[in-house]
Amino acid sequence: MNKPKLWTKNFISISLSNFFLFLTFYVLLVTLPIYAIQEFDSNASQAGLMTTVFLISAIISRPLAGQWLEKSGYKKVLLTALIVFSGASLLYFFPKTIMGFLAIRLLHGVGFGMATTAVGAIVADLIPISRRGEGMGYFIMSTNMAMVLGPFLGLTAIQQWGPETLFIISVIVAFGALITGLSVKVKETDPTDHPVIQSAFSFKNLIEPSAVPIAIVGGFLAIVYSALLSFVSVFATEIHLAEVSSLFFVVYAIILLISRPFTGKWLDLYGPNVIVFPSILLFAIGMFVLSQSGSAVSFLLSAGMIGLGWGTLFPTFQTIAIQDAAPRKRGLATATFLSIYDIGIALGSFVVGLAAAKMDYSSLYFFSSFYVLIGIVLYYFLHTRKHASFKEHSQRATNNLNS
Repeated sequence: MNKPKLWTKNFISISLSNFFLFLTFYVLLVTLPIYAIQEFDSNASQAGLMTTVFLISAIISRPLAGQWLEKSGYKKVLLTALIVFSGASLLYFFPKTIMGFLAIRLLHGVGFGMATTAVGAIVADLIPISRRGEGMGYFIMSTNMAMVLGPFLGLTAIQQWGPETLFIISVIVAFGALITGLSVKVKETDPTDHPVIQSAFSFKNLIEPSAVPIAIVGGFLAIVYSALLSFVSVFATEIHLAEVSSLFFVVYAIILLISRPFTGKWLDLYGPNVIVFPSILLFAIGMFVLSQSGSAVSFLLSAGMIGLGWGTLFPTFQTIAIQDAAPRKRGLATATFLSIYDIGIALGSFVVGLAAAKMDYSSLYFFSSFYVLIGIVLYYFLHTRKHASFKEHSQRATNNLNS
């Protein structure tokens, strides 16, 4: 029996659009705080607002975009979001004050939040149901590749060629997201097939309840992941491994590339528990190995284990969030999952920063490994036990009908 096709033109185009979206994000993420300090003589907290304002606006805009997707269709929201995102990237050349820059970051974050929500909902519809775990895994690889390439490209640009070149690169990459997004053909559903009941604006209309439990698990573990994003290069310098710090996420990505064909298929064949429990354990062990690292070998070994652990967990959680939602609610489910995940990243950056002021990074990562293990308990109660109970009730209902 032939498998339904996964690598279609639309799937490749939407994955490329996602890659360019996140490449723009990571190029600017690591460079704008530096630019703020150098250009505007900002202090560290003001420079940090470059990221905070962006993430807050993305978090707020995602639920609104999810509701808009439900009412107006995927293509309209995608194109509007990509136009806002690419248009905002053009404005970085003009501000002369830190406040002007923060206003642009606010607008850019809105475009990013809307666009990533639309892209996630569209790809969920494009992937055949029987290959959803595999397809989402490959799709998330586009984010992982941007995470590896973006900081390298951004830091090289600002250090070697200056901020003007940096902003030119961000414009080119952002318009790459728009061009590839334009080429995606979306099959819009007939509104009469799934009528949307217009109701008064409320918080309940901005979230998809079925996605909240797995999103909480993802956000909980994202707090530790934010500690890696923020401090792994600083930790490498502290343990005299600065020369290999840039290889951490390269190894992370290589292990993901090697493992992705297997982990996605196993998710489709055997269900999420077979993937999630070992991946959380690997994530925890990777953090422990990182905390004890004193050589390049152990440092990069931890990168591989974390890549296999957390790198597998994120697409698995997003797949679960989509699968648990009704087809018409996939956009809102994507928005709900990503918003709670981003809250975890934003909260983690703040909390981990406070913790780092009280202890060395080795101790921080050591305690983080035990924190990750709590995720096993959280996943069991919020997802595994809940679904087992649901299946049991469904089976009883079926038996009663047949008797």
